[in-house]
Amino acid sequence: MNNFPVTPEDITNAWLSDALGSQVDHFRIEPLGAGGGLLGLIARLHLQGDATPDTLIAKFPTPTPENRAVAEAYDMYGREYRFYTQVASTVPLRSPQCHYAAYNPDSGDVALLLQDLGHMRLGDQVKGCSISEARAVVSGVASLHRNTWQPDHLSEIKPHDMPYQREGMINGFQVGWPVVIDEFSQFVDDELIRVGATLPDHVDDLLDRIHDGPLVIGHGDVRLDNIFFDDDGIALVDFQAVCKAAPEHDLAYFVTQSLSDDVRNAVDWHSFYFNELTMQGIDYDKEYSFQRYRLCAMYFLCYSVIIAGTLDSANERGRKLAEILLCNSIRSLKELNALELIA
Repeated sequence: MNNFPVTPEDITNAWLSDALGSQVDHFRIEPLGAGGGLLGLIARLHLQGDATPDTLIAKFPTPTPENRAVAEAYDMYGREYRFYTQVASTVPLRSPQCHYAAYNPDSGDVALLLQDLGHMRLGDQVKGCSISEARAVVSGVASLHRNTWQPDHLSEIKPHDMPYQREGMINGFQVGWPVVIDEFSQFVDDELIRVGATLPDHVDDLLDRIHDGPLVIGHGDVRLDNIFFDDDGIALVDFQAVCKAAPEHDLAYFVTQSLSDDVRNAVDWHSFYFNELTMQGIDYDKEYSFQRYRLCAMYFLCYSVIIAGTLDSANERGRKLAEILLCNSIRSLKELNALELIA
């Protein structure tokens, strides 16, 4: 039995007052639709009361049964709860201040009250970002990683390469690849068709090699749609994929799928990241790090193929997003000569 609401309609003045530790006299719910990739339900709360924020973001499980099944299979609600209760306050990376967090592992229900970042600008994966914005993201991610280096003490946060992740990538790629070949044929050449078809056979080996070395706490889904910007830098949101991961995991996903060609090629992003990561004395081999980065880039072709193969192509933004992810990912693999890793 939960002692917290699981939908915005369940919220009461009494519960809010208890959760925030200050009197809430009145509140108004502003629906914001789905969040976290349709795997969460979010709403903005407008508050009136004693020393309360003017607004907060309330986040709950998705009401859509099939989407909730996916979220629970990948422990997404538990992951985000653990980030806010075990990690967020210990690292310099900005994320929404968490005013309340509750999670029931038996029912899978979760409730979060988070700082409203509406005063910041949300990134857009379709529009892309500037070089200076990309630097802020990579620097922020490196700060998360160097402050969670070898996080063995965080035993409840699981590694990325869990069995459900391996199965999901293999099965998802096998579904998405024929769609990509059919609907996005102008972006794939003969080499990619030949080598890419074998990627499911290499997922286990790629993940084994990627995770053979120091791990950090990774956000797991560093893309522009999950990043807010202002003059002070960035804030990351949506921690439903947080995990123990290779340091290069977040970097490779962001650089190979969120950055346009001109931004991606303007800076040696791995070197920039590596310098930020090791600036306070972490002992780590740069060449080994670069090889893990290439392995991550190869593995993340799974992500772009799964997204492109399942997005509603009749939706204009969805189609454009699929094209951008695929093109960025494919060109990144060519630039890194990463296809040789599974050829």
